[in-house]
Amino acid sequence: MKVVVGIGGSVAAYKACILVRRLVRAGSEVRCVLTENGAKMVSATALAALSRNPVLTDLFDSGQWEMAHLSLASWAERVVVAPASADLLSRLAAGRAGGPVECVVLSTKAPVFVAPAMDTDMWSHPATQANVERLRAFGCRILGPTEGELASGRIGMGRLLEPEEIARAVLA
Repeated sequence: MKVVVGIGGSVAAYKACILVRRLVRAGSEVRCVLTENGAKMVSATALAALSRNPVLTDLFDSGQWEMAHLSLASWAERVVVAPASADLLSRLAAGRAGGPVECVVLSTKAPVFVAPAMDTDMWSHPATQANVERLRAFGCRILGPTEGELASGRIGMGRLLEPEEIARAVLA
């Protein structure tokens, strides 16, 4: 299966490396796309090594001979955004196209899976809940979050699903 993994700017971004490895081990061909904030949390180099493919980080990379986000969007059989921060959920729900992850999601005909990760108060905020409902209305499949220990040290809802759970849902 051809899977695009979009990584947002959440502390849980380190789990994207585990997700990529799980998808590759399951026989998938994986291409990664990083938001600007995602690139501050996990390196494109690590994702390229694990996926065995270049990582898209910039819509305006003059080294690209084609419009990479459009190519990835049509190439993909599945698109998964993990982790999706509150900010990234908001941009996706608004249909914004300012970054490579958002452009791939807007351009693809493939099923889109979104795995949120954020602190409890951000997750429970009415704006976040409205954004999640809007994404569902667009046909996105929302994976999680779950309750557990968060980056803040608090225990609550907002923890990213484990990479194995995300991989199972995407490949099902």
